[in-house]
Amino acid sequence: MDKKKMVYKLICGAVVVALVIALLTGLLNGRELNYHKDALTGEDVTLVKVDAPTAVAYDGTINADAWNEIFPYITASMKDNAKNDGIVDYLEQDPYLVNIYEGFGFAKEYGSARGHSYTLDDVNHTARPHPLANCLTCKTPNFAKLVQDQGVSAYKMDFQEVFDKIKANGEAISCYTCHGNSAGNEGELRVTHMYVNEALGANAASIDPATLSCGQCHIEYYFTPADKETMMPYGSVEAMDPEAILAFYDSFVLPDGTVGFSDWTQESTGAKLLKAQHPEMETYLLGQHAADLSCADCHMEVKLAEDGTVYHSHEIVSPLSSKAILETCVRCHGDTNMIEKVHRIQDQVTARETEIGNKLSGLKDGLAAANAAGSLDEETLNAVRKLYREAQWFFDFCYVENAEGAHNSSLANRCLDLAAGKIAEASALLPAA
Repeated sequence: MDKKKMVYKLICGAVVVALVIALLTGLLNGRELNYHKDALTGEDVTLVKVDAPTAVAYDGTINADAWNEIFPYITASMKDNAKNDGIVDYLEQDPYLVNIYEGFGFAKEYGSARGHSYTLDDVNHTARPHPLANCLTCKTPNFAKLVQDQGVSAYKMDFQEVFDKIKANGEAISCYTCHGNSAGNEGELRVTHMYVNEALGANAASIDPATLSCGQCHIEYYFTPADKETMMPYGSVEAMDPEAILAFYDSFVLPDGTVGFSDWTQESTGAKLLKAQHPEMETYLLGQHAADLSCADCHMEVKLAEDGTVYHSHEIVSPLSSKAILETCVRCHGDTNMIEKVHRIQDQVTARETEIGNKLSGLKDGLAAANAAGSLDEETLNAVRKLYREAQWFFDFCYVENAEGAHNSSLANRCLDLAAGKIAEASALLPAA
């Protein structure tokens, strides 16, 4: 319990940080920028030390508006995240999901995430059930602060009660989320989500802070059965592999002594299923880019203002939409057309997801029919349920990871290969249609 009572764990490192302004005296004045040959990078940023604002919110956090006078370009760029306001309805785009998620909230509503500006509103308006405050875990820094102050009992509080207070007095994802109250203190990054300390412990130091600050939320997680606490199902980068995570869930001992964690039991099939969340950090850290790059390098432009200020934009963008970020790719990829390359990867992965998703839906129907008809003995039925659970997990781990293969195409295809193999194995055990 000592770890859960910590205010937060400070993560330090020599990284380009997400929330700093760089003031370069004369170095860039008059320079003609040619991104392809001389792109601005984090090395052009000088980290500055400033005193934090004295104005704090109701819970002691310093919100973005309080930082505006010190970091006007950064706070303005944060507001640009409101531009990302479109939502793709995945259930309409991929109807097989409704069948796969039958009996779970994602069969009611499943849309793409909008910009960070909308996290509070979207979690409140979703059609998916959210009775407890743990659904606010990654939606607002004010809930992270509540857990820091109150401990794990905050997770079991009433959702609407906590939401209403934060909506009236707090904010959506903001400065405090990644920096605590020291947003301008030489680029300090902080882990403000307590479950990261609980899960990773000393192993957190092996992850670039500019990745871990994003990875606090862009991860696979589960709610502990007893406390409803948000928790990560691993304790190291090596254990972030989807097969290792599945083994963790399979061996999980529940409070009643039974073994095996599941998010829901599907009534029609009797299968105990898992719902992957959004394992961007896990997928990325298991890939090649993590050796040299952080999330900030690829999703937060380094910009030059008219007055010579060099700063990290806090509008989170796709690298494909940013000339500045794309031009930094030449260091490793040469003159490869990165937009075409990435689209080829994403198209290939998406096509496989559609193919395997439909096969998974067919397996689910076959299992449901066998379950209803009693046409299989219990041992065989449970074997099919287990394979269905595994196939669903590997498919979902790939599908819900928002890069569509761009972060780690090898892992994406490995997950789809595993899902396809499990589907074939299970289908062979079912009665012929």
